[in-house]
Amino acid sequence: MKKYIILFLLLPLLFFSQKTLSKEEKEVRKFQKDLNAEYRNPKESPLRGDNFKNFKGHPFFPFDSKYRVTAKFVKSKDTKPFDLPTSSGKTKSYQEYGKATFKLDDKPYTVTLYQSLDLIRQEKYKDYLFLPFRDATNEKKTYGGGKYMDLKIPAGNTIVLDFNQSYHPFCAYNAYDYNCPIVPEENKLPVEIRAGVMYEDIYHH
Repeated sequence: MKKYIILFLLLPLLFFSQKTLSKEEKEVRKFQKDLNAEYRNPKESPLRGDNFKNFKGHPFFPFDSKYRVTAKFVKSKDTKPFDLPTSSGKTKSYQEYGKATFKLDDKPYTVTLYQSLDLIRQEKYKDYLFLPFRDATNEKKTYGGGKYMDLKIPAGNTIVLDFNQSYHPFCAYNAYDYNCPIVPEENKLPVEIRAGVMYEDIYHH
């Protein structure tokens, strides 16, 4: 009888000790799950050979709400298409769409958001925005060439940048089959963004 009483008393403690995930963290976990599934799918994965066979999942920084920021968004005017250099030496056509200004640790930073002129021809990507960026974790905890983030055109003058959902370009895992946009100088951030996918430099040896 005593065992049942103790169990009855412990149940509320066990219930309340379970961490309740926020909507934002659930979104990040879904992003992580989907990204790992993509890399395990031979039809979608950039991984080849032993890298594909040995892939168990990406290492991720722990979720940190600090790196989910609401930025001031200003749409750019009178911009023209330009050729963005890629890792293979070729170029891809992009156009500047707008700028996003946000704060980390009370310091302001601004990044430029782009549209791929190839992608926006497709209906499902017509509102797609591309944010390539570099930060002080590159070549330490993340890929030396920087990271990417996928966004959508905001309805108003703010846009949410969730760096917890940032990822590495395919070239980080397979430099032979892919050519990836190089991060423009204006999007090199002099601060650590300890969020999103981490990197193990085991793919180019």
